[in-house]
Amino acid sequence: MNDDPPAIAGEALVPQTFLERHGISPVLFAFISLLVIFVLYQMVGGIITFLLFGAASLTQNAAAIRVATFVGQIVFILVPTIGMTGLATTERAAFLRLRPPRWDLLVVPFFGIFSLQQMLQVYMSFQERVPVPESLRPIVEQLKHLFEETYKILLASSSVPELLFVVFVVALVPAVAEEFLFRGMVQRSLERGLGARRGIILTALIFALYHLNPFSLVPLMSLGLYLGFLAYRAGSLWVSVAAHFYNNGVACIAVYFGMEEDFLVSGKPETLAPDTMLLTFLAFSVVFFLSTYYVVRSTAPSNVPTEAG
Repeated sequence: MNDDPPAIAGEALVPQTFLERHGISPVLFAFISLLVIFVLYQMVGGIITFLLFGAASLTQNAAAIRVATFVGQIVFILVPTIGMTGLATTERAAFLRLRPPRWDLLVVPFFGIFSLQQMLQVYMSFQERVPVPESLRPIVEQLKHLFEETYKILLASSSVPELLFVVFVVALVPAVAEEFLFRGMVQRSLERGLGARRGIILTALIFALYHLNPFSLVPLMSLGLYLGFLAYRAGSLWVSVAAHFYNNGVACIAVYFGMEEDFLVSGKPETLAPDTMLLTFLAFSVVFFLSTYYVVRSTAPSNVPTEAG
């Protein structure tokens, strides 16, 4: 005897997700997933890297840092993200917004990212002028030096083949892995639980904190907001992947040519007067606004995908 309720004609039976079966909210799932991946990438990955290369090698050997970055991004971020997404949905591609984007939505964000970089560099130049208590100054300077040296080792290249490898490891792989995690699984989960606007904002804050760099908190959150907006408005994760790649790629190319990576147009901040920096900020604000306006105008609300299981 079959005790199941009779199916209604024309109604498709939609299988429940793991979260639905166990009554787990999308917001809780997002934070649990972040914790799991944080432990995997920062702790497990860090211990394995230390055992393989040693502390001295990591501070002196660019190859060791690059290999650790590449493997860690794939094994401890991308793969777990794809796996855990299956707990929240029965349709990974729809949930992660993996539909192919229009070509113009892959091009226009380059101008948005480049102009945003210039605007944020102006902000950073003013942030550097904020006085730090004398008791904290040595600690702050030491931390800044550590972040800068690691950054330089990771991005520096001396030949075109090495530059291409650096762009692949530092720009492309992190762009894919981090976008799948943040604008893919995390933002989509938070959108379901909190709504699109709050989901994008909270994901951007988490994205900034996740990088463990207090000196770049505001720039990273600004970048996260823009990437979240692109993924949501374009209805395709590949648009935010492209923009993330542009952001990282510009830095790689600039370092290769010995330029200030984020100040390619207006010059080094220490050589500019405050009024010049303000004009720089305003000029690139116009470019950023126009590129963002194009995305909004070319993606009507009807083109923004609705929730998909």
